[in-house]
Amino acid sequence: MGSEVSGFDTGTGRDETAPDEKTPDEKTPEVKTVAIAGSSGLIGGALAGALRSADRRVLRIVRRVPAGKDEIRWNPDSGEFDPAALAGVDAVVNLCGAGVGDKRWSGAYKQALRDSRIDPTEVISAAVVQAGVPVLVNASAVGYYGDTGSTIADESAPAGSGFLAGLCVDWEDAAAPAREAGVRVVLARTGLVLSPSGGLLAKLKPLFAFGLGGRLASGHQYMPWISLEDEVRALLFAINKPLSGPVNLTGPAPVTNAEFTAALARALRRPAPFAVPGFALKRLLGEFAEEGLLGGQRAVPAALERAGFRFHHNTIGEALSYALGPSGR
Repeated sequence: MGSEVSGFDTGTGRDETAPDEKTPDEKTPEVKTVAIAGSSGLIGGALAGALRSADRRVLRIVRRVPAGKDEIRWNPDSGEFDPAALAGVDAVVNLCGAGVGDKRWSGAYKQALRDSRIDPTEVISAAVVQAGVPVLVNASAVGYYGDTGSTIADESAPAGSGFLAGLCVDWEDAAAPAREAGVRVVLARTGLVLSPSGGLLAKLKPLFAFGLGGRLASGHQYMPWISLEDEVRALLFAINKPLSGPVNLTGPAPVTNAEFTAALARALRRPAPFAVPGFALKRLLGEFAEEGLLGGQRAVPAALERAGFRFHHNTIGEALSYALGPSGR
């Protein structure tokens, strides 16, 4: 078994976060202290673990009363955040945001999706400027591009239409004050993260295990996946390298929903004979089905690859083998 960092297996047999063992394009950020908002989530927890294993100091930005010296309290709803708490911080990573597919998109939940992203980004952006933090890595999503069909979308592609695209545009704009003040801002447009625990696969595995897996409608819509391991490595890379602006955090070979379904069925050694009609998804899940399930983005990580980033999982098969592992099948 490979080395484990914050609960996920790097699959390499060695600690990928040890600076003296890395190739030049994979070095752990040459920083001493990183503050993370959203560190209790799937990605944030893995990132914090990777940094700590490399002897970096991690400060968790939390809403509750801090439990120790490694936590900073804030209240993004009221705008409360003491910039002095970021003294000595080399980079801030903001991963805040309610789950897009966690609930049906009522008017209230759509507002919650906006408030949980835009308000925290505005507060953090202002605090980073006042504290003089040189780097801000702010979450975004490939939903920025809308439904691209079969058209390839790199970081130069324009914003699409729909609620998710508009949300991502406003989310990224909320970090503009930091960029305008000279902070190096990376907008991490993340795809679908494949993890050994939690995330998309946690919802799909039970269905496939019972032989109920299947493509969604035609299955032609693209699914821009990335393994959790490569997601964390890409965030570390973004902190350390002179990247700025939008950066797609997706695997190098996006697949259609039909291709993803077939690959997951093979990995789990289960049939996936069904196709869920689009009208049934729309009736069950409303607007989210239209944008989140029946549309997709053929997003590619052009900025990462130009900067020299090398993926550990280049195909959907490799990513699923990592995420499922022997115990997950």
